[in-house]
Amino acid sequence: MDCCDPLESSEPCCKVESVVSIDERGQMVLPKEIREKANIKAGDKLALINWGQAGEITCIALIKVEDMNKMVHKMLGPVFKEVFK
Repeated sequence: MDCCDPLESSEPCCKVESVVSIDERGQMVLPKEIREKANIKAGDKLALINWGQAGEITCIALIKVEDMNKMVHKMLGPVFKEVFK
């Protein structure tokens, strides 16, 4: 089963969507198709999240800040409700 087949799985999908290059100034360009799919616009803030092992970064993800705020609220909201009863 392909984890990215929406007919076969309701789980989140992880796949190589595109390959980007880093220029001499350390900058990269997110392809237009990716920006459109992710609804990323000029001025949006992205949080860079990394995972590592043995002191090395093995994976980097970008998450829109407003989406990350929603995730934190969803995870911690119930905890804080209980704490401050």
